[in-house]
Amino acid sequence: MSSYEVAHIREQGVDLIIVPLEASFNLKSQATQQETWRYLQECAASAGLAGTVVPVWEVSGGRMAFLAPPQWHAYFRSINLAFVLANINRTLTCT
Repeated sequence: MSSYEVAHIREQGVDLIIVPLEASFNLKSQATQQETWRYLQECAASAGLAGTVVPVWEVSGGRMAFLAPPQWHAYFRSINLAFVLANINRTLTCT
């Protein structure tokens, strides 16, 4: 069982489930990152959390990387990890 502290927010009328991950997520292959993204989305749906899951993590220079649908890239470039962490409001538990 894995647990994640998440920021479940509504932006522009859309529910987003932002999941901060360890910086080491950046070292994973693209296939592994995509697999983790799908796993978190399925986990959120099973837990009854509505919305699109967006994993985020810190990269060099304190910048934030993310996996999000293309229409959300501008939004995620406009926020940072401090914003995400300040908006943590749920725990997502995956079985």
